[in-house]
Amino acid sequence: MTSIVNIEIYPIISFLIFFSVFLLACWVALRASKKHINAMGNIPLED
Repeated sequence: MTSIVNIEIYPIISFLIFFSVFLLACWVALRASKKHINAMGNIPLED
């Protein structure tokens, strides 16, 4: 692995992408209204 130039940047970029997506998912989940959450939760039961 040491033969590849600047290999140490790839794990950092991967972590930043993962962390960004995780924060976005948390933000969307926390911002969702209770009405929307209940509506989405009842979708499988409506058939």
